[in-house]
Amino acid sequence: MCDNPTANRNKLWNKGRNTSWACHAMAALAVALGGGGFIPPAGADGLPAGAGREQVQTYCTGCHGTNLIPRSSGYDRRGWRDLTATMIDLSAVPEDRAVIADYLATHFPPNDRRTPVIIPAKRDITFTEWVVPTLGQRPRDPVQAQDGAVWWAGQWGNLIGRIDPASGEMTEYPMPAGAHPHTVTVDTADRVWYTGNRNGTVGVLDPSTGDITEYPMPDPAARDPHSAIFDAEGILWFTLQHSNMIGRLDPVTGAVSLTTAPSAKSKPYGIKIDADGVPWVACNGRPCLLRVDRDTMDVREVALPTPGTTVRRLDIADDGTIWYVNSGQGRLGHYDPDSDKIREWPSPSGAAAHPYAIAVIDGIVWYNESGMRPDTLIRFDPETESFESWAIPSGGVHAGIVRHMRATADGNLLIHQSGTNRIMLVTIKP
Repeated sequence: MCDNPTANRNKLWNKGRNTSWACHAMAALAVALGGGGFIPPAGADGLPAGAGREQVQTYCTGCHGTNLIPRSSGYDRRGWRDLTATMIDLSAVPEDRAVIADYLATHFPPNDRRTPVIIPAKRDITFTEWVVPTLGQRPRDPVQAQDGAVWWAGQWGNLIGRIDPASGEMTEYPMPAGAHPHTVTVDTADRVWYTGNRNGTVGVLDPSTGDITEYPMPDPAARDPHSAIFDAEGILWFTLQHSNMIGRLDPVTGAVSLTTAPSAKSKPYGIKIDADGVPWVACNGRPCLLRVDRDTMDVREVALPTPGTTVRRLDIADDGTIWYVNSGQGRLGHYDPDSDKIREWPSPSGAAAHPYAIAVIDGIVWYNESGMRPDTLIRFDPETESFESWAIPSGGVHAGIVRHMRATADGNLLIHQSGTNRIMLVTIKP
């Protein structure tokens, strides 16, 4: 039975406190189990016979199919126990907890099919991890507010949350029914805006009152607001991936305007604003980038040369050039709008690396390889064209996955691990 999150509005959880009221459904397991690997003989549900199969069928089907388990990278007993503990609280049924870990470790042990290529690093970075309170929420898209707080979207938990990095205290705010926020971003007044990915809205939370205002899409075809960012004039720009649209919201008037990508199934995904206030959008369905006229909302498509290219996210360097992840081909890309020149580099782990999130900090490109286990954080120096990489710790479980990363005011990096219910701060040392 799932707890009612409305009853927990504004509740504070202290760092290190366990939660025992979470929904009995392994929501985030779908994130952790996406890869290939050895598949033992099994029934139609993908699970071989053995003690524990019934319990796995019982607990693991609330939010995903059991067929994802045979496709995982596998874990030992401790790994499966630690992973499932980030998704479901089985403390009341320790016998089930033990038999599930034994069953999964026996039939789905570790495999190396998704092992990344690690490029030795020449510098140190540190990872600070916060395990968020509500289990199985798939936390994502952390962002720093002006007061230093970190906000995140708990998409599967239908909530957004706040971390005080100094104390580790966390507050979770339930969202309106059906919203399932895909991202959060913060305005200059430290109000927190989110995209209602499943109810066709953009919303804003006033943390001082707990009040939420929703802005519905003016077109019923605009069903899935996705990624969002403010421009310098306070206008919120956002993408709608499966609706194939890009939107603009004026917080002063509440007016929402929409435009459609020039090509069908472009799947507008990540979005950033350049120094001239021009929105640039990544195409997750076609080999392209999109440039949006901020006044007319006309969209120009920039074709990318490699067949099979799909782009999850992009970022813009101080010189105005665009860095993007070629997720479909396992490459890092660079586009110069002035010269129209495009260059790409193979990611260290190869074509299956599936680069996902990206951020440019002080001229250095950071991104992750989401197709690998462990998920890797990559540093690329454009001057030397050299790579360095680190395995993202994720509580030692290495389940992934980073879907967005953003810089902090002091030049560090906020990431997350949806599969293990973690928000993370990467401190970049000189």
